[in-house]
Amino acid sequence: MGTDMRLGEVDEPAFSGLAERHRRELHVHCYRMLGSFEDAEDAVQETFLRAWRRRETFEGRSTFRAWLYRIATNACLDLLAKIRPEPASGGEVLWLQPYPDRLLDELPAGEADAPETRAVARETIELAYLVAVQHLAPRPRAVLILRDVLGWPAKEVAELLGDSVNSVNSALQRARAGMREHLPAERQDWTGGEKDTTTRELVRRFTDASVATDIPVLAAMLRDDVRSSMPPTPGLSIGRDAVVTTWAGDGFEGMTGLRGVPTSVNRQPAVAFYHWNEREGAYLPLTIDVLRITGGEITEIFIFHADRFSRLGLPERLPAE
Repeated sequence: MGTDMRLGEVDEPAFSGLAERHRRELHVHCYRMLGSFEDAEDAVQETFLRAWRRRETFEGRSTFRAWLYRIATNACLDLLAKIRPEPASGGEVLWLQPYPDRLLDELPAGEADAPETRAVARETIELAYLVAVQHLAPRPRAVLILRDVLGWPAKEVAELLGDSVNSVNSALQRARAGMREHLPAERQDWTGGEKDTTTRELVRRFTDASVATDIPVLAAMLRDDVRSSMPPTPGLSIGRDAVVTTWAGDGFEGMTGLRGVPTSVNRQPAVAFYHWNEREGAYLPLTIDVLRITGGEITEIFIFHADRFSRLGLPERLPAE
């Protein structure tokens, strides 16, 4: 959008058309800030509403896109001040929700299409990154995402937050230290590429063993310090024995009538599990397990409930085999 265009002279349909071009990237930005797909949707809607109401304040000193990011960031900060509790005592982020890869694929290319940039973008949408970000206070969180993910200069971040450059730099140092404290030390093996055969094979074996409810085989795929959680249900299991004990306590061992469909969310491998329902004569959604794989072993499992399936583009039922 040209800086000489006056938004005050644009009608609502035209304005909506301009704003909609940026919906997906704004949604991902809000998702990083909030950790919740649904809260991010609310924040984007609020962003567009505020932008329309304040359209005459757009003076063209920045791009229309940057102006929307400013509004979106402040909408997220306002939302965090109202609704967001601290992470649970065990470090769990109970409001965490998965983000479908099919929607991430809709993000604009351009400069972000360089291989090194794609790698950074992938790391900053993984669930482990989202969890670590949620442990930061809202303003340092905003600084970290604007500076390290979006690449904004410190001066522009300071203007957005109504702060000094020194304060922004200090907040960034604190945020980076907080991320180091909560992020896994190693990167995940998964890249999603065709050459990723070793990781794909591990996901296949995990799927088959899960369908067979073969806990000893599953346990052999887990690293000693594996972590497992099931947002929004409290309870973080740490260590192979604790995870296996949780599975047994949840009645997983001996379960029959399962089917698994490999997929991916948050740029991580995942398996959608369905359970046979005799009355429906079909397999219905049960859970989706999102895996973090490091060094050929499963190091983290996020388990999400069946209500995520439709949003993730997964079928609501599978027919009898």
